[in-house]
Amino acid sequence: MGNVENTLFDVTDEILELADLCATNNAIDKELYTKYEVKRGLRDVNGKGVLAGLTSISDIIATKVVDGVEVPTAGSLYYRGYNIKDLVNGFLKAKHYGFEEITYLLLFGDLPTEKQLENFQNTLTERRSLPPNFVRDVIMKAPSRDMMNSLSRSILNLYSYDAKADDTSIPNVLRQSLNLISQFPMMMVYGYHAYNYRKGEDLFIYAPKPGLSTAENILMMLRENRKYTKLEARILDMALVLHMDHGGGNNSTFTTHVVTSSGTDTYSTMAAAMASLKGPKHGGANIKVTNMFEDMKTVVKDWEDKDEVRKYLVDLLEKKAFDKSGLIYGMGHAIYSVSDPRAEFFKKFVKQLAKEKGFEKEYNLYETVEMMAPEVIGEKRKIYKGVNANVDFYSGLVYHMLDLPPALYTPIFATARIVGWSAHRLEELKNVDKIIRPAYKALCPHKDYIKLEDR
Repeated sequence: MGNVENTLFDVTDEILELADLCATNNAIDKELYTKYEVKRGLRDVNGKGVLAGLTSISDIIATKVVDGVEVPTAGSLYYRGYNIKDLVNGFLKAKHYGFEEITYLLLFGDLPTEKQLENFQNTLTERRSLPPNFVRDVIMKAPSRDMMNSLSRSILNLYSYDAKADDTSIPNVLRQSLNLISQFPMMMVYGYHAYNYRKGEDLFIYAPKPGLSTAENILMMLRENRKYTKLEARILDMALVLHMDHGGGNNSTFTTHVVTSSGTDTYSTMAAAMASLKGPKHGGANIKVTNMFEDMKTVVKDWEDKDEVRKYLVDLLEKKAFDKSGLIYGMGHAIYSVSDPRAEFFKKFVKQLAKEKGFEKEYNLYETVEMMAPEVIGEKRKIYKGVNANVDFYSGLVYHMLDLPPALYTPIFATARIVGWSAHRLEELKNVDKIIRPAYKALCPHKDYIKLEDR
């Protein structure tokens, strides 16, 4: 039995042989994509997305028309018509937390009054609980080393506790969404502690405190001494707001629309979105950026030597360094070409944090890479639009300076983005009654069946 169990997790010679067959028979000539005008990634040659839907939730501006020609411009992000810069500057200047306020905006379309915000905060506070024994029976059982998988399993298990799990009416889906938004920080932090406990570390499970913001509760539940600074909570709160939504076409939100269109339940939909966000080309990019820089700091002996840094970046593109993917993580975006407004916000706080926490040398290295990478990419690759630092470039460094564990970098993204997913699910349910089903052209020729003994 032991050998059979080991075989389940081994890539055997037989699997390698079958994998070669699989790869050979699945290969499609890239020229055929051009011939049949297939928009790979649902994007044209310039990276512009194929129009697949309509949304009133958020908008991204990355170009402007000058003399009848569309040209790149500094990026702007709007939530329900409000510029993200105005929203973030608004709650930062007023010195109150923004997550709850902007959650209200994305879900309901208007900025709340003071009374509406107070009532909504109370609604979220009331829902910051998990079903009886859920921590013991679900989160503590077989904890995953990857918190995104742990969270996805917890989401799917909540289905079993919901008597109206399959009810897709707007009121019921809103109830489920508010529950998940409130429960997400708990499932994330408890899953992290459960895995560490299995590794022999102390276990501490703290209940969220009424009166604390979402960001404050995350930090309080995460740390054994329950302590955090106001600056830490403010920056984490800002990070959550910046990650809440990014249009209907980003991979995980489009997944939300696609899966919602099938008529399935909220828990299955959110688990599917989580699977998308986990990917290193999407939400998982922030940890990839961090790991890439950790590798860079060991390979590059003099962080101030621009020639040495350039060589490392060239090696990345030539698949000689780090994970040999040929990517400089954190650089480039599907839409932005001049600047990512979210990255600009992060950069302001990175500099401030770096100075306070003694990370100025690391910050200077990040800034050097941000300046140099577009030039190196332009020399090595054929690009159709500008390349700029995206939100993931600095977010990992911010989280590192906030002393957040790397295992939670992408789950924190998910804790924010579930607000956007909820808003888009509600929008899809309200407006669209057709299942999303794009076309694929079949290339395999039809064949006559051959009996087994004649093959």
